[in-house]
Amino acid sequence: MLTYERIKRFYDGGYWTKSMVGDAVVKGVITPAQYEQITGEPYVAS
Repeated sequence: MLTYERIKRFYDGGYWTKSMVGDAVVKGVITPAQYEQITGEPYVAS
């Protein structure tokens, strides 16, 4: 199961891209604020 902590670890480890983290926002796994915490950039819906 994906959680904020796992997604952050995957992103920090280079396994996930910003796009993949954004997909987690779309799916409701993390919030836009958590996206910003992980990537350092504000979430912008595409």
